[in-house]
Amino acid sequence: MTTGARPTGDCDQPILEAVVLAAGAGRRFGGGKLTARFAGGVLLDGALVAAFAAPVRTVTLVTGADAAAVEAAARAFAAGAGQPERLRIVHAADHAEGMAASLRAGIASLPLDAEGVFVFLGDMPRIPHEVLAPLALRIAQGHVAAAPVFEGRRGHPAIFARPLFPDLVALSGDQGARKVLDRVGPARVDAPDDGVLFDVDEFADLERNSPGPPRSRG
Repeated sequence: MTTGARPTGDCDQPILEAVVLAAGAGRRFGGGKLTARFAGGVLLDGALVAAFAAPVRTVTLVTGADAAAVEAAARAFAAGAGQPERLRIVHAADHAEGMAASLRAGIASLPLDAEGVFVFLGDMPRIPHEVLAPLALRIAQGHVAAAPVFEGRRGHPAIFARPLFPDLVALSGDQGARKVLDRVGPARVDAPDDGVLFDVDEFADLERNSPGPPRSRG
């Protein structure tokens, strides 16, 4: 579904934001998942690297379980990247409800002039940066949503235009934005690798999929 695509050369650059969902308790992991050591840093760093590399104005981290530790890790990353002013922290007090609670908190906190938002998951550390600009372009062209695809499977991060913000804040329970994406049929961006699909659920995933140290943008 689109709102009427415009020629690429005539696209105004929309004001985009990033939201990183980092409120989960990581029960299958055994707790402390996002601050576990990974690739020379902590697991959360990978999602933050991608979020800060996206063409966005700010990065909003949504905390929940382990809020103090997760916030400290995010602030340390932003400071190390030389961009502490671009990091915003929002706490989802009702995070125990599930992913929808953190998504609602993040979207509701965005500035009123935001025209679109990337939604990153804190436990996905290998997002290929090559998909970020093309995803943003789909919003500039008038699509209401876009998502990367690898070998026919839709992955993350997804990006949403402002007309879908009310749908995102209306979600409930332990569901992310899949329901909204399924309904609108997002524009597709081909991903170069399976980093758009890989997430960390259990401790063994860290050892099996640890890449080199995360790249910082600075």
